[in-house]
Amino acid sequence: MERPVIALNTNTPQQSLTIHRPPSGFSLRGTIRVPGDKSISHRALMLGAIAEGETRIQGLLLGEDPRSTAACFRALGADITELNSELVQVQGIGLGNLQEPLDVLQAGNSGTTLRLMLGLLAAHPGRFFTVTGDASLRRRPMSRVVQPLQQMGAQIWGRHNASLAPLAIQGQVLQPIHYHSPIASAQVKSCILLAGLMATGETTVTEPVLSRDHSERMLQAFGAKLAIDHATHSVTVTGPARLTGQTVIVPGDISSAAFWLVAAAIVPNSELSIENVGVNPTRTGILESLERMGADIMRENERVVAGEPVADLRVRSSTLQAAEFGGELIPRMIDEIPILAVAAAFAQGTTVIRDAQELRVKESDRLAVMASQLQRLGARLAELPDGLEITGGVPLKGAEVDSHTDHRIAMSLAIAALNAQGTTTIQQAEAAAISYPDFVTTLQQVCH
Repeated sequence: MERPVIALNTNTPQQSLTIHRPPSGFSLRGTIRVPGDKSISHRALMLGAIAEGETRIQGLLLGEDPRSTAACFRALGADITELNSELVQVQGIGLGNLQEPLDVLQAGNSGTTLRLMLGLLAAHPGRFFTVTGDASLRRRPMSRVVQPLQQMGAQIWGRHNASLAPLAIQGQVLQPIHYHSPIASAQVKSCILLAGLMATGETTVTEPVLSRDHSERMLQAFGAKLAIDHATHSVTVTGPARLTGQTVIVPGDISSAAFWLVAAAIVPNSELSIENVGVNPTRTGILESLERMGADIMRENERVVAGEPVADLRVRSSTLQAAEFGGELIPRMIDEIPILAVAAAFAQGTTVIRDAQELRVKESDRLAVMASQLQRLGARLAELPDGLEITGGVPLKGAEVDSHTDHRIAMSLAIAALNAQGTTTIQQAEAAAISYPDFVTTLQQVCH
């Protein structure tokens, strides 16, 4: 067997990734660790910045998005050491003490940075802030957090009636509310809870179904008073709060592990072990979905680290079967649906994914982009208003595809290319660095 040829062209600002699958076949083997969880990395930096005392963060994700969070909170007065995966130290300035920055706060491509930060900025009376992001982020909807903040008394201005960045914020004394969110979104929930830290009284968020709960876990660890009602999918924070710096150990990101879970499942004779992966129940929809399709995945060495459940995941190649996905499962794997679509392309039968319309307002319209790019590779699928219908078992052939500057699209297409005959070239592959800077290097290492 030959190893695949995997080459990243770095001679131009927009990089292309070429993957040539050898006719004789190959396998994926090895033990790897994925980058730190992006959601937890963001929250550790933010809460460390607004807490009193020092926060020590181990295993921080070194992607572009957490770097945007760190840059914003440095500009707001927090002392954050140089980012690395071993140890980052944050000297917090205490709740309510964020400083008026000298310049516009730049969130880059990170919706988490911008949306969660809005909740904190809006609650700083007498201070003025302006926030923006890159071209992709400036197209993404902000009214989902702006409107509830305005109900609390926030003053926010921006394009399209404050629904698009850039946004300007005049800090106010906010009032607590009970917000019934029309969507299950951890960013919406977290934004309101962060604003509620400085509102006097109880601020409650109720969701239609449960979204990821990293904010709740970490807020409690930092000393906030929270009440969680699982029956009604409600979270209440009591303000004003006082947060104290903590040690945060960031587990590996299951969203990054998902690429290897699917890769080893669909490439024959493969076996990968992925160490130290966060398996928070609000994030394990991808595990449950792949197992429903017949993937051979084992959880080993299960443990709890700094309040988050963690396990090592061992995955072996298997014959996948089509399945249908929707409802409450979707919010627990919303970021993994692009790579689930790749798994479906290699499963026997027709897979249907529904209730995933949220993907249309991510870094790209992920439903439209995955449909168009997988079709370029020869996959048989139809785009639905809220999902995808994918008929698996159709051999894929190498082609030129494009990430549309979306990191999850870039990596999903790379995994699809492993099983596509011939050569595939992925344009704008540099997008992978947003959440997984070493993705290409790891891909080269595990191919045998």
